[in-house]
Amino acid sequence: MALPLALAAALALSACGTLTPPPARADAPQASASAVPAAWPAALAGTAGSSGPVTDAAPAPELPWSHFILDERLRRVVQQALDGNRSLRKTVQDVAAARAQYGQQDAARLPTVGGSLGSTNARSRSGDTTVTSHGASAGVSVSAWEVDLFGRVGALSDAALQTWQASAEGARSTRITLIASTATAWLQLAADRQRLALAQQTEASAERSVAITRKRLAAGVASRVDVRDAETVLHQARADVASATTAAAQDRHALELLAGGPVADALLPDGLPADDAGLAQVQAGLSSAVLLRRPDVLQAEHALKSADFSVTAARADHFPKLTLTGSAGLASSALTSLLSGGASTVWSLAPAVGITLADGDAKRSALEAAQATRDGLVASYEATLQTAFQETADALARRATMTDELAADRARVEAAQDSATLSMRRYENGVDTFLAALTAQRTLYASQQTLVSARLTALGNRVTLYKVLGGGVVD
Repeated sequence: MALPLALAAALALSACGTLTPPPARADAPQASASAVPAAWPAALAGTAGSSGPVTDAAPAPELPWSHFILDERLRRVVQQALDGNRSLRKTVQDVAAARAQYGQQDAARLPTVGGSLGSTNARSRSGDTTVTSHGASAGVSVSAWEVDLFGRVGALSDAALQTWQASAEGARSTRITLIASTATAWLQLAADRQRLALAQQTEASAERSVAITRKRLAAGVASRVDVRDAETVLHQARADVASATTAAAQDRHALELLAGGPVADALLPDGLPADDAGLAQVQAGLSSAVLLRRPDVLQAEHALKSADFSVTAARADHFPKLTLTGSAGLASSALTSLLSGGASTVWSLAPAVGITLADGDAKRSALEAAQATRDGLVASYEATLQTAFQETADALARRATMTDELAADRARVEAAQDSATLSMRRYENGVDTFLAALTAQRTLYASQQTLVSARLTALGNRVTLYKVLGGGVVD
């Protein structure tokens, strides 16, 4: 039949591809070369601190989150967040919508074919004569299908595909951010609970100091100033207990918001995990090319490619459009004849070529807008790379000095503990004033708080590195 042959020819023309070449697309590695250095600063690459390189650490993109998080309690809380976080659910649905929109756009590549089957019965009367007629028909039809001679429809489909892929990378970025945020919130709760424990210990120690100074005052070997100084430390410790209690409660609320619901008490920390027991080390390697695997960078890259295809579509819109409308089928005077092969063939084909003669430069303006959007996304892509490099370099710089800082803080706590013990003994034996013991107690308390903060920073730095290096496999 003529119509199927015409449709086949049109499909063949469409399959030949666009007659206008697409614009040059951004090459991510080349774009990165002008935006960021090719390697990390030599002093930072692969370091865990001044003590030496991270030799047993895994590259972040190859490390699943469940292997990065070593504490079983935290692992279960993160899984709860991945299952129940409402913002993540919204992001996942956005990806599904982008995928459906791509499917809708891609369907425009092929014609929409409709089918019909019908019969007619008519009776007419002329004078004394009555005439009855019967008819039957069956056919298929195509309505206003655009033959993609210049690649406009295909470019729009490819743009939608890249938009979908950008959305998927955005969802992966959201998952990695949620993992990092949940781990950070859990560690913050651990640190504040440890600070609460220190405040309670200091309160108990201050109560003993108050009791001792009061006894010495009653015995006439101490002044009332000593008692008041001891009470000052006690009241400060009680205030710190109240403050730390509030902070821990707020930390739990923040954690449960991320987790999407209440978190069981058994999954909550009493204090910070040991330095090598809670989170695995990750390494950045020597080349900054690892940043090209970050989901936000890939998202920007797909957005840029989508803009490239939009430019192609806008350029192709300047060319004429060929559309086909046609139908083909069978007709007979009776249904039995239609089914038995005694029917006649009927068909129609109405190709149409449309070209814009004047549109007030609307199409030219649309092309310029698409090109400007694409150029803006090039800058956005490079800015994303630069931000990624800065975030990673900052995290590596923090890790490079963390080992020495922790060692110094631990040594200071140990020295302050000895000083506080010795000073109190000297006071109780009448060798020294209570001022020396009071100063030693305050120094110990401050040193312990500083060590908690440093350990939180060190563990948080591991989370940050895992995130800024693009995370790993997200289930």
